[in-house]
Amino acid sequence: MDKQKKRPGGAEKLRLKKLKSLEVEAAKYSKLTDLFGAVVTAPAGASAPGDERVEAYIPRQVQGKSSWSVQGESQTNSGSPKTAPPEREKAVESEEYVSPKTGSPEREKAGESEECVSPNTGSPERETAVESYECASQITDLFSQPDQRNLQSFLNYHPQQKSSNPVVQKVFCSRDGTIRRWLTYCPECHMLYCFICMAFGKRTDSSLFISGMSDWRHIHQRTEEHERSSGHRNCAEAYLLKSTSADISSVFGGSQMSAHREQVRKRRQVLERIIDVIKVLGKRGLAYRRSENEAAYTLEDHTVDHGNFLELILLLGKYDFCLKEHLDSCIENSKKLHLSGGTRGRGSLVTVLSKTTVNSMIDAIHHLIKKNISSDIKKAGMFSVQLDTTQDITSQDQCSIIMRYVSDVVPERLVAVLKCSSSTGQAFVNMLSEVLDKMGLSKTMCIGNATDGASNMQGQYKGFSSLLSAQSPNQVHVWCYAHVLNLVLANTTQIVIESGSLFALLNGIAVFIKESYKRMNVWEESGRNKRRRRLAPIGETRWWAKHEALKKVFGFFGKPEDGLYVDVLLTLSAIQKQATVKTCIRVMARGYAESLLKYETILTAQIFLRIFEHTSPLSKYLQTAGLDILSAHRMVASTQDMLKSLGRDFESVKKAADTFVNWTNTEIQERDDTDIEVEATLPQKRRRMKKVLPGEMAQDETLDDAEKSYEVNVHKRIMDTAIEAIHRRFLTHGNLYADLACLDPRNFPQLCTSALPQSALQDLSKCLQGFDSRATKENMQAELKSFALKWNRLNLSPLAEYKARTVEDGSGGEEDNTEEVEITPISCCSGKECPLCCYQILRHFNMLTDAYPVLGLAYKYLLTLSLTQVACERTFSILKFIKNRLRSTLSSDKLEAFMLMATEKDILMSLDSDSVIDRLGEKSELLKKLLH
Repeated sequence: MDKQKKRPGGAEKLRLKKLKSLEVEAAKYSKLTDLFGAVVTAPAGASAPGDERVEAYIPRQVQGKSSWSVQGESQTNSGSPKTAPPEREKAVESEEYVSPKTGSPEREKAGESEECVSPNTGSPERETAVESYECASQITDLFSQPDQRNLQSFLNYHPQQKSSNPVVQKVFCSRDGTIRRWLTYCPECHMLYCFICMAFGKRTDSSLFISGMSDWRHIHQRTEEHERSSGHRNCAEAYLLKSTSADISSVFGGSQMSAHREQVRKRRQVLERIIDVIKVLGKRGLAYRRSENEAAYTLEDHTVDHGNFLELILLLGKYDFCLKEHLDSCIENSKKLHLSGGTRGRGSLVTVLSKTTVNSMIDAIHHLIKKNISSDIKKAGMFSVQLDTTQDITSQDQCSIIMRYVSDVVPERLVAVLKCSSSTGQAFVNMLSEVLDKMGLSKTMCIGNATDGASNMQGQYKGFSSLLSAQSPNQVHVWCYAHVLNLVLANTTQIVIESGSLFALLNGIAVFIKESYKRMNVWEESGRNKRRRRLAPIGETRWWAKHEALKKVFGFFGKPEDGLYVDVLLTLSAIQKQATVKTCIRVMARGYAESLLKYETILTAQIFLRIFEHTSPLSKYLQTAGLDILSAHRMVASTQDMLKSLGRDFESVKKAADTFVNWTNTEIQERDDTDIEVEATLPQKRRRMKKVLPGEMAQDETLDDAEKSYEVNVHKRIMDTAIEAIHRRFLTHGNLYADLACLDPRNFPQLCTSALPQSALQDLSKCLQGFDSRATKENMQAELKSFALKWNRLNLSPLAEYKARTVEDGSGGEEDNTEEVEITPISCCSGKECPLCCYQILRHFNMLTDAYPVLGLAYKYLLTLSLTQVACERTFSILKFIKNRLRSTLSSDKLEAFMLMATEKDILMSLDSDSVIDRLGEKSELLKKLLH
C-alpha cells in the first residue's frame, strides 16, 4: 500500500509561493519585448544581426535578485530553447523585420543573403568587424574599455562566450536558465568581463568585471552581486537606449505616447477654433454667454438661444469636421452623464466649452495683451501717461489709463481700466503705481502725463501731476489740448446773451420736436427729403456738438443750401396751426419760429459758422492718435492767426447773412404759400435821452446805428474772446516747446544758415540726461547741426508709409449719428517734413546707435510726449458699449479684459493660439495633462 502523500509544510508552502510569484513576474517581463521592436523571432535559417544582444539585457527579478535574461529566447539549464508563443510567431511571420540600428526593413536580406549563425558564434558581420578590428589593434585590446571611436566595433565583437570549460559555461547561465548575455570571456587571460560596463561605465569605476574577474572560487556570488549593482543597471539602460536609438519614453510607451500625442493634437485644434471665436466676440465687444441653456446635452436643441459663443461654435461645427467631431462627443457624453442622474457638474467630462474654461482663455488673452504692451514699452525705454475717469451705467467711476510710446509708429495703448474708490490725486498716483508694478515698469521711465483741468489733476500741492512729479522729477504735465480748445469755445459761446440765446434756441427746437411722435411726423412730412438727418440736442461733453447743431440748421458760412432752416420753420408753422394741439405747445412753436426769423439770430449764426470753420478742423486734428507736439502747436498758431485776421471783418458776416435771408425767403415762397418772412435788417432801437444835470456841458455818445452797435457789442467781443483765450490757455512750457521746435525739419534751412542760440536745447537736455548721460546741450546742438546739413539728401530715400488715426467728419452721411465718432487711418501727408519722418529716417539708416544717439533720443522724447487724453475718451465710448444695461454686473477684471480686446484689436488678432493654449494649460494639472 502506497504511503499517503505528505501535506506540504510551512517552508514548502513558502517555496511554492515564491515560485508562483516568480512565474507571474517572469510572465510580465516576457511581454516587455513587444515594446522594443528589436526582439523578433526569425524564421528558421535566418537571424537578425545583433537583436539577440538587445534581448539579453532586460532586467528580471529572480527570487528577490536581479538578473538580465533573454526574453522570447530563454534557455533551460540543459540548453534547450523555449519556443515562442504562437501569436508571437504569427506576428513575426506577418511583419517586416526592422533593424534596431538602422530602422530599415532587413528581414528578407537577413533570411536570404546571410547564413544562419548561432548566438554563441556570432554573425558574419561580427566576424568581419572583428577581423578589421584585429588589424588595427591586438586581441587583448578588445578586453579593455574602448574609446568613442571604437565603441561600435567593440559592441559588434562582444559578447564572447565560447569555452569548453564547464565552470565557465555554467556561469553564463543564471539559475532560472536564461543566458547572461552581458558576460564575455577571454580565453587567453581566463577572465570574465562585463562588456556593457566596459563600454558605458566610468573610467574611474573599479569593478572587477571591468578590469577582469579571475576569482573563480566565488564566481557565482560575485556575478550575482554585479548583476544587482546600480552601476550595472545604469550601463545596461544606456546600452538598450543605444541599441534602439531612442529614449526611455519612446521605448516603454511608443504606441501609448503616439496615441496621447494624437489626442493632444486634436484637442489643440479644437481650442484654436474656440480661441478664434473668442477673439471675434472680443473684437466686436459682444456678450459671450447666457445664464441658461449652456449644458452640452442641450446643444442639439436649435430652438433655444445658447448665447453668442455657443451659437458661433455650433455654426462652425457644421462646416468644420474637427469641431463637429468634438461637439458630437461632448453632447453624447453629456447626455449619458445627465441621464445617469449623478451630481450636478461636469464630473469627469471636459468639453473646453464651459464658462470656466472660456473665462480662463479670456484671462490668458488678457495677460498676453498686457505682456506684449509691456515688452514694447520696455524696448522703447520711455512712455507718457494719459488718465481720465467716467461713470459707467452703474454710476461707478472707471479710470482709463493709456500709455504712449514709440516703436515703428507712435501707438497709444490702453493698459488698465480700474474702478475708482477715491478721486484724490494721491489715489490716482497709487493706482498708476500699482499698474506699473504689475507690468514691470519704472516710474522713472515716465516723461509726461496728460490730464484734464480738474483740481485733483492739476492741483499745485496735492494734484495728480504734482505728486507724480515728486516721484519722477523730469516728467512734464500737459493740460489736454482738446479739452483746452473745448473750454475756449464754451467760453466764447456764453460771452454775450446773443450767442447764448442762439445755442439755447437750437437745443430747444431739437428737444421740442423729438418729445412727441406727432411732432416727429410733422417734421418728416414737411421736408422734401424724407431721409434727411434728424436734429440732435447739443451735448456739453461732445466737443463738436454745437458746430453740428448749427451746421444742420444754417448750413455752411454763406451757403444756406445745405441747411434745414426752411424745414424747421415750416414744421414749427404747421404745429402752430394745428387746432387739436394744446395751446402751450402751439405757443412754444410760435416762440421758436419768431426767434428763428430774427436777423440777429442769422448774424450770430454766421459769426459762429465762420469761427467753427477754423476751430473744428483743429479740434479734430487734436484728436488724432500719434499727434506730436510740434504739429499741434503749428495748428494752434495757424488757427489763432486766422481768427486774428477775421476779428474785424464784420462786412463778410453781414454779406453772408443777407445771402442767407434772400435765399430763405425765396425758398419759403416756392415751397409754401405762407406769410412767413425772415427779417432782413436789425430793428432800430429808440434813442434814450439821458437827463442832463444843471451845469453839465458834456454829452454821452450813443450808438444810434443798430448794425454798428451789434458789431461792437457782439461781433468784436466774440472774436476777441476766442483769440485771447486761445493765446492764454495754450502758452505753457514755453521754453521746452521752443527747444522742441528746433527739431522741426521745417526749420532746418534756417539752422544751416545761422547758428543756434546759446540757450537752445538746454531745457530739453535736462529732461534727457536721466536716460543718457551724453545728452548734453553741446552734444545735442552738434548732432542737430550735422543732421540738418544732411537732411536734403537723407529725405530723398523711400520710407514705408505709416498710418495714423483721426476723426472722420460725419457730416456727409444721410443719417448723422453724433453719439459715435469714426476713427479712420490716414497716411503721412507731410512730405517727410514731420518729426516722425525724421525718426523713421534715423531708424532706416541705423543712425540711432552711433551717428546720432542723442538726437534720436530727443526725437523719441518729442514723439512720446502726450498732448491730449483723447485716447481715454475713445475708451469711454467702448466702455458704454461693453458695460451696458444687459451686462451691468461685469466684474472689474472681466471688464478690463473685454476693454483691452475691443480697443487693442491689432494685438488681439496677432496673438498666437499656441501661446494662449500653453497659458491655459497652466491653470490646472488636468488641463496640463490634456494639452501637453
